[in-house]
Amino acid sequence: MNTTTKYAATALAAAMGVTVLAGCGGSDDDASGSGNSKASKTVTLVSHDSFNASDSVLKAFTKETGYTVKVLKSGDAGAALNQEILTKGSPRGDVFFGVDNTLLSRALDNGLFTPYEAKGLDRVAADTQLDADKHRVTPVDTGDICINYDKKYFADKKLAPPQSFEDLLKPAYKNLLVTENAATSSPGLGFLLGTVATYGEDGYQDYWKKLKNNGVKVVDGWEQAYNEEFSGSAGGKKTKADRPLVVSYASSPPVEVLYAEPRPTEAPTGVATGTCFRQIEFAGLLDGAKNEAGGKALLDFLISKQFQEDMPLNMFVNPVAKDAALPELFTKFGATVDKPTTVDPQKIAKNREQWVQSWSSLVVK
Repeated sequence: MNTTTKYAATALAAAMGVTVLAGCGGSDDDASGSGNSKASKTVTLVSHDSFNASDSVLKAFTKETGYTVKVLKSGDAGAALNQEILTKGSPRGDVFFGVDNTLLSRALDNGLFTPYEAKGLDRVAADTQLDADKHRVTPVDTGDICINYDKKYFADKKLAPPQSFEDLLKPAYKNLLVTENAATSSPGLGFLLGTVATYGEDGYQDYWKKLKNNGVKVVDGWEQAYNEEFSGSAGGKKTKADRPLVVSYASSPPVEVLYAEPRPTEAPTGVATGTCFRQIEFAGLLDGAKNEAGGKALLDFLISKQFQEDMPLNMFVNPVAKDAALPELFTKFGATVDKPTTVDPQKIAKNREQWVQSWSSLVVK
């Protein structure tokens, strides 16, 4: 997701660059993806750096289909998408994963994908199927961008943590929030869109003026905000960070528990569920894919129950398949967001650049 450059934890868990993740499909006669699709036993997935899946799950795909999955990682989601736009018609792979609802219109307007209705789509939540009439993309996961807070800080100060966008404007929270640059960061853009959804096109600028006056700090990206500036994260504790509020994800608390030694009985961070913006990530069959049959099989697999249940602890996102169960770590320590804010993708397409420019002139310059 743009979205899923979310976690340093994912980056640590996943190999960077080009990796063959499953190798049970016999000899790799066409590892480059070149040549005729009937002969190819490799299907190439182009993605952002945060894609990750268990070896056992990808080996199961190979056993079932005969295709070995090769993953080509290309930076964050925006950078990966830009590279595909530059090579459209002669793609570097067969399937692209990682375009989200904030950038979906760019991918569709550039004609990157060949329509394909994935098998099992009837099991996928209807509200995630934003291209249901044409099936150019298949929803794969969701994530909620939300304010996270440092529980210890607020307990020590005997101060209730904020729960809404409006709360963040209160004097009690002055100089406590760090967010990412909406022009350079997926969570930063998502947080901006959340304020547009809440206050409207006529009100979001006034909101940001007030938030700036209340001491919001802006940094380039998620890793700096969360791991260096946020006092509630493991990284922030090491840097003696002094911002107890950060724009991150509803699934960040389970990550703090998963990677802690010893593992705590309670997450050290909480989520302000009234500040959340829903991201949806998609995958699509690239126009001009050399292994179209393998690409279709991979899209089917990405929404299979097996893959969907593997995602949460590998990419820290939520499944879109209604029959996929969340792991206990998520149900116990994660936040449930019942009413996230959303913005129609076409409205985002029409206004995204203007909103970001206005935001930048108000908050950064």
